[in-house]
Amino acid sequence: MRPSPIPRGAALIALVLAAASPAGAEAPAPARHDAKEAGSATTLATTLATTPAATRDPALAEVRVVTAALAPVSAQVVLTGDIQAKFLSNIAFRVSGKIQERLVEIGEHVGADQVLARLEPQEQQVNVDTAQAALASAEALLTQARVSFERQQSLMRSGYTTRTAYDQAEQTLRTTQASVDSAKAALGNAREQFSYTELKTGVAGIITARNAEAGQVVQSGQTVFTLAQDGPRDAVFIVSETLLAEPPEGKTIDIILLSDPKVRTTGTVREISPAVDPASGGVRVKIGLAKAPPEMSLGAAVAGLGRFRARQAVSLPWSALFRWQDRPAVWVLDPASGTVAPKTVAIDRYAGSAIVLSDGIAPGERVVTAGIQLLRPGQTVAVVGEDGK
Repeated sequence: MRPSPIPRGAALIALVLAAASPAGAEAPAPARHDAKEAGSATTLATTLATTPAATRDPALAEVRVVTAALAPVSAQVVLTGDIQAKFLSNIAFRVSGKIQERLVEIGEHVGADQVLARLEPQEQQVNVDTAQAALASAEALLTQARVSFERQQSLMRSGYTTRTAYDQAEQTLRTTQASVDSAKAALGNAREQFSYTELKTGVAGIITARNAEAGQVVQSGQTVFTLAQDGPRDAVFIVSETLLAEPPEGKTIDIILLSDPKVRTTGTVREISPAVDPASGGVRVKIGLAKAPPEMSLGAAVAGLGRFRARQAVSLPWSALFRWQDRPAVWVLDPASGTVAPKTVAIDRYAGSAIVLSDGIAPGERVVTAGIQLLRPGQTVAVVGEDGK
C-alpha cells in the first residue's frame, strides 16, 4: 500500500516539532502560513503543541491511541416502510358477463352499498322474465285447482260425487300449490342473479387497484377491484433476515411519518412472513398501529424505530478508521516494539461519532485514533496521549 500524501497541515506540524526540539538545534527559517491553513490544523497538532518537549522524540511519528474494551451496546435500528390497510379485499362479480360501465377510479373512497361497476343485464333480465311467466302460469293453475277442489267438497257433502274424484281434486290442489312455491323461489333466484350485475363492496374503503375496464368480458370470481378496507392500519417493512435472529428489547415499535416527524405513533409486531421476499431479498414484517393518525394515510412513507437488547461489543472513534486492501481497517500499536500495523475489521454499525465492530479487534488492543495519515506498516511511533484517560 502506498503511503497517504502529506496533508496541507503537515507544515504546521513540522513547525511544532521544530519548536519542541532541544535548545542546541538550529532553528529553521520562519515559514509563512495564511490564516486558512492555520485554522485547518488537526487535533494531533494541538496535542503535540501542549505536550512537554522532553517527552517527545522528533524522529518518531506521534499518535494518540485508545485501548479497546468491551462495553454494552444497545442496537437501534431504523427502517423505512409504508402504511397499508390491515384488510384487503378482492372485489369480483358473482356472475359472468360483459362490463357495461365502470363507475369508480383508483384512490376513490367508496361506501358499503355504492355501485362500482355494472354488467350488461340482458341474460339475467330474460331469466327474471321467464321466472315471472312461470309463476303466473303456476298461480293460474292453482286458482283452477282450488275452484275444482271446492266444487268436489260441496258435492261430497251432498253425496253427488265419489271419494276418488274428491281425493284427486285435493291432490291436484296440493301439487299446483307446490308449483307456485317453486316458481316464487325461481323468481327470487332470478332477481338475485340480476342484482349481481351491479358490483358492490359490502364494506367501506379505498380502491387501490383496478383489473378490468368497460367492454371486457369477465368470469364470476375474477378480480375487478382491490379494496383497502377502512379501519386498522399496518406499517409494513422489509427487514433483513439477520435482524430477526435477536429478539427486540420491547414489543413496542415507534412509527414516525417521514414527511412530518412530529406525527408519531406506536405499534406492535403483528405478522412476520415465514419466507424471504424474492423481489427484495428481505422478510416482510407488519406492525399493527395502535392508533393511526389521519396524516398517516395509505401509502405514506414512515420510519420504524426499534431497539434490541444490549450486547457486549468493541466501539472505536470514527477517526481510527481507514481503508486497507479495499477493506475497513485500523492501526494497531504493538506495546513491546512500539510499532504499528494495519488490521482489517468488520463493522457492525455506525453510531454517531463511533463505530461498533463485530470482529477484528480484541479487548485490550491499542488502536491509533489520531495521526493515521502519516503511518506505514512497521513504523515506530511515539504515543503522546490516550483517549479516555
